[in-house]
Amino acid sequence: MNHQHVCISIVAAIVIIGVKQVFANRCLLSNVFSCRECLLVHHDCAWCGQKEFEKSRCDMQTMLIQHGCKPEAVETSKSIVRIDKDEKLSSKSSASVGEPFVQLSPQEVFATIMPGVAAKFKVKVRQVEDYPVDVYYLMDLSRSMHKNLHAIQQLGTKLAQEMTILTSNFRLGFGTFVDKPISPFSYVYDKPSDEPCAGSENNRKCTPTFGFKNVLSLTDKVDNFNEQVQLQSLSRNRDSPEGGPDAILQVSVCTEKIGWRKDASHLLVFATDADSHFALDGRLAGLLKPNDGQCHLNSQNLYDGTNKQKYADMIPGSAVGILNSDSTNILQLIIKLYKSIRSKVELEVRNQPEDLSVTFTATCQDGEVRPGERKCTDVTIGDTVSFEVTVESHTCPIGPPVERTLQLTPIGFHDTLNLRVKLACGCPCEKDALNNSVHCNKHGTFECGMCHCHQGWLGETCRCNGSDVGPGVQVDQSGCFDPGSWQPVCSARGECICGTCVCHSSPYGLISGKYCECDDVSCARHSDLLCGGHGNCHCGMCRCHNGWTGDACNCTMQTYTCESPDGRMCSDRGQCVCGQCECTSPGSSGKTCERCPTCSDFCMARRDCVECQLFHTGRFSNQSLCSRYCKDRIQPVDSIEEPATDMVHMCAYKYENGCVMRFTYKEDAFGSATMAALKEPECPEGPNILLVVLSVVGGILLIGLALLLIWKILVCTHDRREYANFTEECSRAHWESSLNPLYKQNVSTFKNVNYMPRSEE
Repeated sequence: MNHQHVCISIVAAIVIIGVKQVFANRCLLSNVFSCRECLLVHHDCAWCGQKEFEKSRCDMQTMLIQHGCKPEAVETSKSIVRIDKDEKLSSKSSASVGEPFVQLSPQEVFATIMPGVAAKFKVKVRQVEDYPVDVYYLMDLSRSMHKNLHAIQQLGTKLAQEMTILTSNFRLGFGTFVDKPISPFSYVYDKPSDEPCAGSENNRKCTPTFGFKNVLSLTDKVDNFNEQVQLQSLSRNRDSPEGGPDAILQVSVCTEKIGWRKDASHLLVFATDADSHFALDGRLAGLLKPNDGQCHLNSQNLYDGTNKQKYADMIPGSAVGILNSDSTNILQLIIKLYKSIRSKVELEVRNQPEDLSVTFTATCQDGEVRPGERKCTDVTIGDTVSFEVTVESHTCPIGPPVERTLQLTPIGFHDTLNLRVKLACGCPCEKDALNNSVHCNKHGTFECGMCHCHQGWLGETCRCNGSDVGPGVQVDQSGCFDPGSWQPVCSARGECICGTCVCHSSPYGLISGKYCECDDVSCARHSDLLCGGHGNCHCGMCRCHNGWTGDACNCTMQTYTCESPDGRMCSDRGQCVCGQCECTSPGSSGKTCERCPTCSDFCMARRDCVECQLFHTGRFSNQSLCSRYCKDRIQPVDSIEEPATDMVHMCAYKYENGCVMRFTYKEDAFGSATMAALKEPECPEGPNILLVVLSVVGGILLIGLALLLIWKILVCTHDRREYANFTEECSRAHWESSLNPLYKQNVSTFKNVNYMPRSEE
């Protein structure tokens, strides 16, 4: 009995292994009948174009050769990358006068790709020294900005002095904005629109409300900036939000009038104290036409489209800082934000076609490879970072090869890589196809080792005329069903004609396969999308796009989404599965398992960030590491109160010299975190020498006085007791006259008993 169980188990194991091997070979399961279709199944699939070949022509390359297909007759998928222009990266912008500097390499790439086969190439980026900078200061001129206007009157001179440290080629421009000069955004009734401040608190003279004005185009004469700022006067609008987005768009697209240089870093400083209008706010004033993204500055450099359009796009590569109420920190903010922007390199894809997917793998200055990322941070001037670019297509254009063009550019750089992609489908053997070939009895095209019969002809060599088949005619159906399968003839989805299945047409998808067993609609779905929207369905199996896996192509292979802010994978408390963290540590939660109040390292994990941001010490004392791994904003406070809710966690640890550092970690209902930490650690106060001396002296004096008082009390008590005894004895005494010394004679005689005269001796 035991032997039977062992034999059955061995047989079952062999069957299971065999089934797994069969299902692993998706090329065999595809049941395709052309080289073009075979190569579309998977990049591992190959086609045998040999004339006589009894096995399946679509299989893995190694299997085809093992089955007798000659290596030169095997057609495989491949992609070709050609570098057409690759100029050397520059190290300094002014190194060669008159010659353009290069920060991106290569500059032109041509790739021929086949569906499912990715083309890969590397891109290098280096920020050169002494890079030209164009700074355009865009300011809100609403009435509440009067202090800020005064603060920037000498900004041009000060900013130029600071920027000379970073670059020798600097230009400065100035523009202003308020809001749409139309109701209900501005005052346009009763008083004329040129008196918007009439009736206000101080009744000051104001400029008529306007959308945007280019006051000073970019120039290297910074004194002009100061002069223009001093000439400006405030305006007034009605509602709280301002028309900033309209102004930002005009500054961005009016390249010639603003004076943006092509070979320069463009820095737009946007200063305001209020929120901006959002898209569709214009409907309040009857403005229904969306913004066309074009320049609309008239001859007076005024934006004349403010009452016609609405801003709807966002600007990439930006940074945000908080102005003081009077803009006194504007100079420091500009320098800080410029350095922040320059310390980041991020690739952007422009004009990407829908039938191409582009993915990146970053190798930053620290040498760390980051799959799925297109950005490097904490980059210093002169550092070189690289990106591996993967281009892939999953569609096959009908007809001749199609060429696509797209651009890759680092955000904020003028350098651009032009990428031309040629989508090539099919196989080289298709070029040698013979129409009306004798191999096909002159009723078909001999292509890539097999016949493609003309309409009405069937069979491997097109020798069977389908029109001759009718009722009552005996047809050999042995070739129309799989003997090892329970499926009926042609899977009940086709007709057996001349021993060959002719599949029915279906409005739901394509039915194909030797026995009509395949279709392109019966694959797994995810989120009601066939193959999750990340793959193509073929014969019941999903062909996943690059970077996706799973039965329904719903599992991404990228892991960067699982990185916690400090760079750890799922905060070392879980596993990254399908691009999402599955937390395994008890009590851990959050997108990257970053929340874990019960974990022993909950407070310690944030200790390094507190130390580096407040005191510039600890494991992340290097500011580049601190800004990279510490994303939560820490607010310095004078004191820490006990948490009132479970969403606030109190943390404390020992600091130097016996001091204690305390901070809190708070999360709201949406998962956003805020931290509050003491400005300075709580340290025990040192001894007060004067107080100690005075305390000792005072203590000695008090002890002495106390002892003296106690001695005095004891002496007095003893004397009183003795006097009382004396008085009592005196009251009891009775003296006789014979014993009373007052009645004795004045002379007393005493005899010495020890004395004897000599005569008596």
